[in-house]
Amino acid sequence: MKTLIIYTSQTGFTKKYAEWLAGRTGGDVIELKEAKKKEDAFFDGYEAIVYGGWAMAGKLVKFDWFLGKSVNWKDKKLAAFCVGGSPRENPDVDTFLASALNEEQKKYIKLFYCLGGINYDKMSGPTKLLMKMFVSSVKKNKNASEKEREMAETISHSYDYSDIKYLDPVVEYLGGSVKLDT
Repeated sequence: MKTLIIYTSQTGFTKKYAEWLAGRTGGDVIELKEAKKKEDAFFDGYEAIVYGGWAMAGKLVKFDWFLGKSVNWKDKKLAAFCVGGSPRENPDVDTFLASALNEEQKKYIKLFYCLGGINYDKMSGPTKLLMKMFVSSVKKNKNASEKEREMAETISHSYDYSDIKYLDPVVEYLGGSVKLDT
C-alpha cells in the first residue's frame, strides 16, 4: 500500500516516529510545512495517509490541516498518531484520544498514541517556560496528590521513552506486519 506520512515535530520525537513508520511501511515521509505547499493532486497517488503530531495541552498540534484535507481523502486509509510524554496508562491519554476526533471523523480516521518524551534543549522558549511553570505550580501545591507530584518530578527534566514498538498498532492498521526486519 503506497503510504505517505506527514508529520510536525518540535523536539524530534515525532520525526523519529515518522521515520520509523516510513521504514516499516516503505512509505514516504514529509514534514507538514512541505505538505502544505503541495497541490491536491500530489496526494492522489497514495492509498494511505498518516499524520503524526505531538500533544500539547490536550491537543494534537497542527492537526486541523490534516482534518480539513481528510474530508476529501475518505477513499484512502487514514490514520494519525500523537506523540506525548505521558504513559499510555494515564487516563488523560484516553480522554485525549476520545476527544481528538468527532464522531464523523472517527468513521474514516484511526488515531493512535506513541509514548515519546521531553527534550528541554530542543523545546521552544514559550513551551519550555509553560512546562517549567506547570512543574513549579504542582510542586508548590500543598493539595497535589502523590501521583501529581510524581508526574511533576518526571517532567521536570528531559527524558526519552520512545520505542518503535508503539508503532505496531499503526503498522497493523495499515495492513503491514508488526515483525521487524533484522
